[in-house]
Amino acid sequence: MRSDLIFAAMTHVSNRFLLTRLASKATRSFHRPNTRIEDTANEVFELFTHANPLAGVSYISNLQSFPCAAQGEINSCYEELEQSVA
Repeated sequence: MRSDLIFAAMTHVSNRFLLTRLASKATRSFHRPNTRIEDTANEVFELFTHANPLAGVSYISNLQSFPCAAQGEINSCYEELEQSVA
């Protein structure tokens, strides 16, 4: 059943929304014409149970901090925002 495949895939991806996004992208890329989309989705979840789909993703390189938060100037940024709105 697909629910068993989904729960097995969640061992590698704990965030269910991220799992859904990864599965939909993988299903679109692996889908072959004249086959059922349900079968392709099941194949993707089977692949996710055996391998971590996030193994090659680097989180640190994708993160961008806010300039004020990086420098510890949260209060001054908040005051600047209030002045620009007023």
